[in-house]
Amino acid sequence: MLKFKIAFFLIFPFIVFSQNDKFTSEKLKQDLTTFREIREKANSGIYKYRTKKQIDSIYNWAFLQLKNPAELLDFYKIILQITDFEGSVHNNTTLPDAFKNRYTSEKVFFPFPIKLIANKTIINLKNDEILLGSQIHSINGIEINKIIRAFYKYYTTDGFNISGKSIGINAAFSRYFEMEYGPKEKFLVEYSLPNQTKKLSKTIAGISNEERKENFKKRHSFPSDSLFYSNIKDKYSFKIVSQNTALLAVHTFLIGGNAEDKEHIVYKKYLDSCFQMLAVHPEIKNLIVDVRNNGGGSDPNDLVTFSYLTQKTYRENKNAYINFQKIPFLPYFVYEETETEKKLEEKNDFEAELKKEYPILKGKIYPQDPKFNRLLQPDKNTFKGQVYLLISPRVASAGSLFASLVAGKTSAIVIGEETMGGYYGHNGHTPIEYELPNTKIKTQFSIVNLEQDVPKKPNQIFGRGVIPDYKVSQTLDDFIENRDAQMEYVLKLIEKK
Repeated sequence: MLKFKIAFFLIFPFIVFSQNDKFTSEKLKQDLTTFREIREKANSGIYKYRTKKQIDSIYNWAFLQLKNPAELLDFYKIILQITDFEGSVHNNTTLPDAFKNRYTSEKVFFPFPIKLIANKTIINLKNDEILLGSQIHSINGIEINKIIRAFYKYYTTDGFNISGKSIGINAAFSRYFEMEYGPKEKFLVEYSLPNQTKKLSKTIAGISNEERKENFKKRHSFPSDSLFYSNIKDKYSFKIVSQNTALLAVHTFLIGGNAEDKEHIVYKKYLDSCFQMLAVHPEIKNLIVDVRNNGGGSDPNDLVTFSYLTQKTYRENKNAYINFQKIPFLPYFVYEETETEKKLEEKNDFEAELKKEYPILKGKIYPQDPKFNRLLQPDKNTFKGQVYLLISPRVASAGSLFASLVAGKTSAIVIGEETMGGYYGHNGHTPIEYELPNTKIKTQFSIVNLEQDVPKKPNQIFGRGVIPDYKVSQTLDDFIENRDAQMEYVLKLIEKK
């Protein structure tokens, strides 16, 4: 129950909102006060990357925005600014479904999916209006870089990471635009054709939400995007690439909920067979480990996988703690159960688990009992050759913990782009969710503040993700041809060596 390190997206109760509904200043201030009190009491990571003075400052700003009545969406954006400022990939703040779906049948969405490539915003759909691969410079007179920066708050990452925000923006550009600037029937787009500098302009019509979804499915980059985010069918795979190189791809660590789960046991047996084979074939001196699509999952999949790549003992973290043993602000707590008796059972079970793993108050925190963070041993079939780790901005949570261990505690060569999950630590493991009393906005965060068991490295900055040894990003030509630039790079690197 407590060991999940992924963000959960729940189904919310049906609440009717008109797009013009406004809340009084008093009700919004009440919700903001409740929101702050919850996070100060329950969120152990509120000051992980920001000082108290900085957190106080953003709340002072937020309260100043609430002098007059405001619509739900405007208040939601203020809350998003705060959750993004905190800096946790597990922060997830959502509107009621009824409000999110308010324009499903109207043609008010920007028609084309985009792709962020080398700090440029590129058209990512073959169409008759604007050529595939064209660079957008502005939309409706708003400079594109300003638009992209405004979208950062909609997709949280660990610490001060920016690279991971591209995952959300690439996937939801049209939806973010409607949220940020309102519904538009027409879009004046200033752009330039691929590899040209001359600016052109064209007015294009908006599309419906269903058309937006269909266009995203038909996006040009779909084949290469599967390396970074997709609906995962094959969670892991292994193959021999050449006489001296093998490839292990692990696209998720959501492989069973715990060590006793049948799915995890099957995965462990699969790893055993792969590394037993490598152990009896010493000519395979190189192993590429591809986690570019790994957004997280559950223990012990990340730690078990690492056991095959290290020759030294290791543990999950240096320290971990929570802020409470009894769930605070129960009137606003969101239960998974619906019946009163079941809710009480859920609460008691949850608190019992917390007391078991975090038993003693020390100062203002409850540290993890060391028996839940034991020293672990390498597997007897651990790989002794050269490991090449492929990473991307998609990598987060348990995925980034694994990548941090590989980057920090082995001689692996790391290739790709910075992960959105932190190198030195994150808030994870145990998600908790609350609903604000007036606006019914739901806010979720993970309550365990942990420092990962990794060494300090010159290229690893606090508040950033895993930094690759060789930064390899997709170019416009790679995008047009749907080339896997990072895999090509690592294969060439192995060939040179």
